[in-house]
Amino acid sequence: MYIPGAFREERLDVLHKVIRTHSFATVVSNGPNGLIATHLPLILDDTRGPFGTLVGHVARENPHWSLFQEDQESLAIFQGPHAYIFPSWYTTHYAVPTWNYVTVHAYGRPRLVEDAAALYDIVARTVLVYEAQFDYAWDLEPRREYAEKLLKNIVGFEMEISRLEGKRKLSQNRSRADQESVADGLARQGDPLGSAVADLIQEDLSKQPGK
Repeated sequence: MYIPGAFREERLDVLHKVIRTHSFATVVSNGPNGLIATHLPLILDDTRGPFGTLVGHVARENPHWSLFQEDQESLAIFQGPHAYIFPSWYTTHYAVPTWNYVTVHAYGRPRLVEDAAALYDIVARTVLVYEAQFDYAWDLEPRREYAEKLLKNIVGFEMEISRLEGKRKLSQNRSRADQESVADGLARQGDPLGSAVADLIQEDLSKQPGK
């Protein structure tokens, strides 16, 4: 991924936050017929490996899993908030439109998990993560017998992250006045993605001297 210095993000906690917050990833692998991509949620285990380990599962009928081999690298892309930036928002006269966005690329070599107990654990952990946001959490355990019958239809995998690339393009290459104006413009639009970008810009500004 092309990352100009102003937009490069290397803080592990920040990268992990993006992965967790925007965990519906695009996983890309290269096979004999070219590239193949699958869209699926991935769980981050930050206790395993220097950059963490991604855990997920795919449908057994999806041919993508046959490419999950420990001698072949795959890429998981986590897309954060993004928004079009109007040049009229800048305080300077000479400017062009652009796009602000946050994304993280995680590379690794997936390892298949087909053991029934380990596969059930992957599904249970996935349910636990996504149900945690609700007051009433749906519990897989009472439905374990039924769930275990369905495990033959999926293939689990783990991918220890070998390298992480993070990009936060949030107008850091512009003046403070421009950044504040962009954040204000995005907030006034009322679009959820734009508002999320505005919040990130304001968060960065709040950490700068003079705020």
